[in-house]
Amino acid sequence: MKTLIYSLLGPPFFLAACTNGKNEKQDSAVADSTTKNVSRETNKVKKNQTAALLSGYLKLKNALTTDDDKQAAAAGSEIVAGFASFDEKSLTSEQARAYSDIRDDAKEHAEHIGSNAGNIAHQREHFDMLSKDMYDMIKLLGTDKPLYVDRCPMYNNNKGAMWVSEVKEIKNPYLGKTMPTCGTVKEELK
Repeated sequence: MKTLIYSLLGPPFFLAACTNGKNEKQDSAVADSTTKNVSRETNKVKKNQTAALLSGYLKLKNALTTDDDKQAAAAGSEIVAGFASFDEKSLTSEQARAYSDIRDDAKEHAEHIGSNAGNIAHQREHFDMLSKDMYDMIKLLGTDKPLYVDRCPMYNNNKGAMWVSEVKEIKNPYLGKTMPTCGTVKEELK
């Protein structure tokens, strides 16, 4: 009798166990897919916000390459506004801590640049430090387009300085019209 009951009850239990395992795998696959979609969307939001900040930075860099202190000041103010509107909720806790350090320094440099139209030498001093912050931010949050890290060996009494550019061609923001092609590409960011 036990054999008969077992043979009658055994297979359904076996099938139920197989079905549950299959559902768990399906549920796991759906969860993984959802997590990946959310992660992609979060990365897209971060890159879009980075792009907005980067836009102001590149305007600043381009203004300095043509010795235009007024456009540099306007771009500095645009960067400050970009930091004010940045939504940090899309960042992980580690990214938020690192971003906070970068933001505070970069915002201060952008404010100095924005308030110093007429003093391009001072703007360039702050651009040097801002460029390091922007590089760190791009490394932290990514970018939606290729960028180039350039270096001018002559700026600041031959101590040199770096900047980020959207073009491979050297357009030096530190020496401007005096030596517009001084520098080399050191790294490509993607």
